[in-house]
Amino acid sequence: MRGEPGHAIVAELAALPTEVVIDKPGFGAFYATDLEHVLQTAGIRALALAGVTTDVCVHSTLREAVDRGFDCLTVGDACAAGDATIHAAMLACIRGEGGILGGVTTTEEVLNAWQPGGSR
Repeated sequence: MRGEPGHAIVAELAALPTEVVIDKPGFGAFYATDLEHVLQTAGIRALALAGVTTDVCVHSTLREAVDRGFDCLTVGDACAAGDATIHAAMLACIRGEGGILGGVTTTEEVLNAWQPGGSR
């Protein structure tokens, strides 16, 4: 909740002056925010998702993004849940049905792809 210690951005991850910060009031990042507008305005159609909790906030945001037509990759080793079994189950769910909810990747694969000349 706004004003609570858990609402603050960790200092090491503070936004740069040119970066947009979305104040997320619900589980999904699209709910009651201007995230979709920000992404569309920037011409962004593909998302890499990371965060906590894999089974709640990450998964809610993923489903909202897929419903809006975004191509999504969940960075599995950059997500966490309170229970490792639930985390693994959610990643399996994302991979299921031929990747209907996008794909699952690793931090290493993302960093490689984002390097100049990296694979996409």
